[in-house]
Amino acid sequence: MNLKDFDYNLPPGAIAKYPAEQREDSRLLALPLAGGPLRHLGMRDLPGELRVGDLLVLNDTRVVPWRLFARRDSGGPVPGGKVEILLVHQESEGIYRAMVSANRPLPEGERILLAGGREATLGPPGIEREIRFSNPDTLADWIEREGELPIPPYLNRRAEPLDRERYQTLFARAPGAIAAPTAGLHFGKPLIEALEAAGICMAFVTLHVGPGTFRPVKTNKVENHEMDSESYILPEETVARIEEAQKNGGRIIAVGTTVVRVLETAAGEASPLRAAAGDTRLFIRPGHSFRVIDGLLTNFHLPRSTLLMLVAALAGRDRILEAYKEACDKNYRFYSYGDAMLLI
Repeated sequence: MNLKDFDYNLPPGAIAKYPAEQREDSRLLALPLAGGPLRHLGMRDLPGELRVGDLLVLNDTRVVPWRLFARRDSGGPVPGGKVEILLVHQESEGIYRAMVSANRPLPEGERILLAGGREATLGPPGIEREIRFSNPDTLADWIEREGELPIPPYLNRRAEPLDRERYQTLFARAPGAIAAPTAGLHFGKPLIEALEAAGICMAFVTLHVGPGTFRPVKTNKVENHEMDSESYILPEETVARIEEAQKNGGRIIAVGTTVVRVLETAAGEASPLRAAAGDTRLFIRPGHSFRVIDGLLTNFHLPRSTLLMLVAALAGRDRILEAYKEACDKNYRFYSYGDAMLLI
C-alpha cells in the first residue's frame, strides 16, 4: 500500500477550531458496514442506532496540562531565551521524558527556570529527552496549576480556558495523555443518560495517547511505518462485560481508535480475551482481521494518517474515502473538535 492511497482533499475551513456549543450538538455520519447508503444524523440519534445489550467501550485516559514554558538560566538577573516543553511520559518522581524546543540548542545538563522559582535540568539531546524537576514532592500540583493543556497543533491557537473542560471527556480519570480520545468528547450527560435508558451499556479501557498521534507517516510504503509505543490497561471488569455482551448477542462498539488498538492488542496476545496491561505498537491497516469489535464511533481523521488507515481497515479504503468526500461536501466539521462517524 502506498501512502498516497490514503490522501484526500480537505478545505482548511473544514477543520473545527472550537467544539460545538454542547457535546451532543455534533453531527453523526452513519456508515453501514454491510453496505447501503450513508445517513446524516446527529449524536443525539446514537441511542436509536444501537440495540439493547450493545456495549460501548470508551477510553478513560485524562489529558494532563503538560505543555510548560520556561527560560534558560542566563546566570544573571536578565532572563535567558524562551524554552517550550511538552512532557510525554513520567518515568519516576520528578523525572519525565519530554520534547523540548528553544531558539538555540540546549546541551545536556542545561538548567532551565520555570514559574514559581522551580528549576529543571535537561538530559542528552534527542527527539525526546529526560528532564529532572526540582521539588518533585509538589510537582503534580504545580503542573496542574501552571501547565497548559496540549491541544492539537492543527488548531493553530494556544489553549484557552474552555479547553480545560471541553478537551477532556466526562469520564477522564486516568492521567497520562497528551491528547484526548476525541470520539469520547461527544458524550455529555444527556447522551449518557439516554444510552442508559435505551439499555446500552458502557465499559472502559485506558490508553494514554502519546505524541505519535500527531507524527506523520514518512514512508511511502505504508507497511514500513513503525508506531510509537503507548501504554494501555484492559481491566478484568471490561473483559467480563465484553464476554457478557457477546454471550447475549450484543455488539461491541469501540468509541475511538485508541479503544480499538487496546482491544485488538490484547486479543492478539491471548485467546479468549483476557485482562492485560502494557505497551502497544499495534499498527492497524487494511488487511487486519478484527477479533473483538463489531463497530466503531470515531471522528474524521487527517489525510495519510495511521488513524485513517485504521478506519479504512474496518470499512474499506474506497468506502471510507467516498464517505469523507461526502462529509466534505455536506460541510461536516473535521478532526478533534469536529463531528463523528459511526461504522456499524
